[in-house]
Amino acid sequence: MASKQSRSETSHERIVEVAARTLRRNGYSGVGVADVMKQAGLTHGGFYAHFKSRDALLAEALERAGRDSAAVMNRRIDTSRERGQSPFRALVEGYLSENHLSRVEEGCVVAALGSEMPRQSPELLALSTRRVHSLIEMIQRALPEGSAPEQGMVIAATMVGTLQLARTMGANEQGKAMLATTRHALLSQYDSA
Repeated sequence: MASKQSRSETSHERIVEVAARTLRRNGYSGVGVADVMKQAGLTHGGFYAHFKSRDALLAEALERAGRDSAAVMNRRIDTSRERGQSPFRALVEGYLSENHLSRVEEGCVVAALGSEMPRQSPELLALSTRRVHSLIEMIQRALPEGSAPEQGMVIAATMVGTLQLARTMGANEQGKAMLATTRHALLSQYDSA
C-alpha cells in the first residue's frame, strides 16, 4: 500500500512541476491537461485521480511556481546577508537579470502572469493576490532598515513591469538595456550599500 501511495504522490508532484513550468511559459490558457499529463509521462485518463478539475491543477501549479521562485529570491537575500552584502542589491540584480529575462518558465510567477491574473476564477485570483503580497513583503524585507512600507509596493511594481516590458522587447539588446536602466535607477535610489 505504501509503495502505491508513494508512486501516486510522486506522479502528483511531477504533474504539478510540469504544470508550474507550463503555466509560467504559456499562461493560464496555455495549460492543457492532455499536454501536461504527456509531459509528465502519464496518461490523460489518470488526471482525475490527482485533481478534481483543471482549475485545481492551475491552483497547485500557481502555488508551486510562486514558492519555487520565492525560494530562489529568498536564498539570494539570505546569502547576501550572510556575506555582509546588500540584500536589496542582490534581489534587484537577480530579479532584473538577463537570466530571468530569458527563463520565463523558471522565474517570477507574478511577472509571468500579471496581466492574466485578474481574469481568473475567484480561487485563482485569491492565490494570485497572495503571490503579489508575498513578493512585496520579500522586497520590503530586503530593503534597508527603516524603509517606508509603501516602498516595497513601488519597487515590486517597477521590477515586475520592467521585466514584463523587457520580455516584450526580447532577450536582445533592447530588453537587456531596459533591465540595466531600471537596476541602476532602483539601486541608486534605494540601496544604501
